[in-house]
Amino acid sequence: MQHTFKADKECRLSEFLREKGVSRSLVCTLKQHEGAISVNGKSAHTDYLLKAGDMITLTEPKETDSGIIKTAEPKVPVLYEDGEVIVFDKPPLMPCHPSAKHIDDTLANYCAYITDGAVFRCINRLDRDTSGCCLIAKSRYCAGIIGKSIKKKYIALAQGAVNDKGVIEKPIRRKGESIIERECADDGQYAKTLYKTVARNDKYSLCEVTLETGRTHQIRVHFSYIGHPLAGDDMYGGSLGEISRQALHCASLEFITPDGGKRITVTSPLPEDIKRLIY
Repeated sequence: MQHTFKADKECRLSEFLREKGVSRSLVCTLKQHEGAISVNGKSAHTDYLLKAGDMITLTEPKETDSGIIKTAEPKVPVLYEDGEVIVFDKPPLMPCHPSAKHIDDTLANYCAYITDGAVFRCINRLDRDTSGCCLIAKSRYCAGIIGKSIKKKYIALAQGAVNDKGVIEKPIRRKGESIIERECADDGQYAKTLYKTVARNDKYSLCEVTLETGRTHQIRVHFSYIGHPLAGDDMYGGSLGEISRQALHCASLEFITPDGGKRITVTSPLPEDIKRLIY
C-alpha cells in the first residue's frame, strides 16, 4: 500500500515523517526495502533535505496473516470502506479475533476472506457479545495514527430507570485473580463514562454512551456500579431473561482519514434484539 505526501517546507525527510505520525518501527521496516521511501519518484534516505513541493511516497510491503483461516460465511455487512480502512457492522456473538474455541468463525476470518489474507488490524476491538461499528486499518501507517482521531458512541440497554443524563467517574481494576472480570475500586485506573437516556419503559433505559477513557468492560462495569447493569450482562448482574447477550452496541464511529484528512462518520442501526425490548 502506498501513502503520498506533499512537503510544505524545507526540512529533513526524517523530521517530516515524524510530523506525519509515521512510527520509528515502520520507518525501519521501510528502510529494509529498496524504493519503499521515495521523493519525487526516486529512492531517498531519511536524511534527505526536502524542499517545499516535494512529493514523498511510502510503499508498505504486503503482509499477510498466514495463520488465519479465510471464511466466507457468515457474511458481515461493510458500513464503509476506502483505501485505508474498512468499517464492519459486527453482529453480536461473533468474536473479533480467533482463539482456541473460535478458530474460523470470527470477524478476522471473514476479513481475511474479503482481503485475501491481509493482516487484521482491529482499531476498536469489540467484545464477542457487543455489536456494531468495528474499524479495521489496512496498513501499519493507518493503524498507528487513526486511533488518535477516532470517536465512538455506544447504545446500552440498562435495567431499570436510569437518570436522564449523568457522568460516572470511578476507577476500574481487575477483580481478584480473574483474567476477565473487572470492578470499580479507588485504587483502580481512572475511568470516566458519560451517558444520556434517550428512551425508557417500565423495565429498561436506552442510553447513548461516550467514553473519555477506554478501560476493559468500562460501560458494563460503570452501569453495574450505579445499580443499572446492562440487560443480558450476567457477569455484572444483568438478567438473561429476555436477551442472550449483553445489550451493548457501537452505534457510530467518527474518524479522520490518514491520507486525505477527511472526516468520516459511520453509523450502525440498533439491532433487533435490543430494539424489541425498548420500543
